Amino acid sequence: MAIVGGMPVRSGSAIFHPFRGAHPDPLAKERPMATLRYIVDDVDAALPFYAALGFELVERWGPPFAMIAKGDLTLWLSGPGTSARRPMPDGAEPVPGGWNRFVVEVDDVGPTLEALRAVGARFRNEPISGPGGTQVVVEDPSGNPVEVFAPGRG
Repeated sequence: MAIVGGMPVRSGSAIFHPFRGAHPDPLAKERPMATLRYIVDDVDAALPFYAALGFELVERWGPPFAMIAKGDLTLWLSGPGTSARRPMPDGAEPVPGGWNRFVVEVDDVGPTLEALRAVGARFRNEPISGPGGTQVVVEDPSGNPVEVFAPGRG
């Protein structure tokens, strides 16, 4: 498997360079179940974090934008210079962070937390266990939350 910027590249994917013409659309035949956009401060800093969660690079459109995927989820990482970072008509500027998040379900949070610690991830909490399972909220390098969740064994 090829590695670009510290992240595995999904087979059949194209790495796009904005000055080398149009890019093939690897998702044209089949769209993923969900697509989310996260505003990030540095796409290059975000890639190893998401690789530690099992994401693979689908496309890279120069320094400010990358599409990554895990299963049916495609995540768009929009850095400075993308249209998603432009101010809104009222002057509000899109920034990373908040508490809404997507969940990465794992069998056991331990190995995933070790992989995230190895890439310098910041944790908002220690693992919390409840009747449904165990969860931890971790931030990507720009402060966007991601929940790591292992279902209970009940």
